[in-house]
Amino acid sequence: MRALLTVGLIWLLGSFGMVQAQDAPYQAGVNYVVLPTPAPTLDPDKIEVSELFWYGCPHCFAFQPTIHEWSKSLPDDVNFRPVPAMFGGEWNTHGQLFYTLESLGKLDETHDAVFNAIHKQNNKLKDQDAMIEFLEPYGISEEDFVKAWDSFGVKSKMNQAEQLARAYRASGVPCLIVNGKYRIEGKMAGSFENMLKIAEYLVEQERQAQ
Repeated sequence: MRALLTVGLIWLLGSFGMVQAQDAPYQAGVNYVVLPTPAPTLDPDKIEVSELFWYGCPHCFAFQPTIHEWSKSLPDDVNFRPVPAMFGGEWNTHGQLFYTLESLGKLDETHDAVFNAIHKQNNKLKDQDAMIEFLEPYGISEEDFVKAWDSFGVKSKMNQAEQLARAYRASGVPCLIVNGKYRIEGKMAGSFENMLKIAEYLVEQERQAQ
């Protein structure tokens, strides 16, 4: 009789676990990927959501208005971090542009403008001359741009971004990484809106785990 009760209890607990898994709105391996080794985050006291992107990517351009508005509404315990994907060639050039603008304190003012230049104005911003000419109306001189472009700080952040992309195990953009542990891809999520819903779900899981 005791053996039967033990088997029954094991079955009940196992069934309860299955129900819990089925009730979860999103599943690892189906809607998002659990990274085998967590990637570093900027602030260990906050839950980080990073976006791996490329200025030249049409999907990132389409995602930008949505992710921009969403990032402004995040609670105080969540940190949003855009990370340019460093996959070589123009990807690295545009990543260097991102960190140059950040170092000049002009990123907030120019981030959307860079996307629009590439995808609406057919200005690919492939080299420094094109970038300097484009950024002149934003009060960025050639001297300041070149100095920031060649700076140790910008080069260091580019190296960090390369390491992050490897840690994220990403093969495409845009994708979201929640607290260095979970990767959300558009193909798995099905839509930009679902990517954000999954990110919110994982942020809440991280919040409860703290």
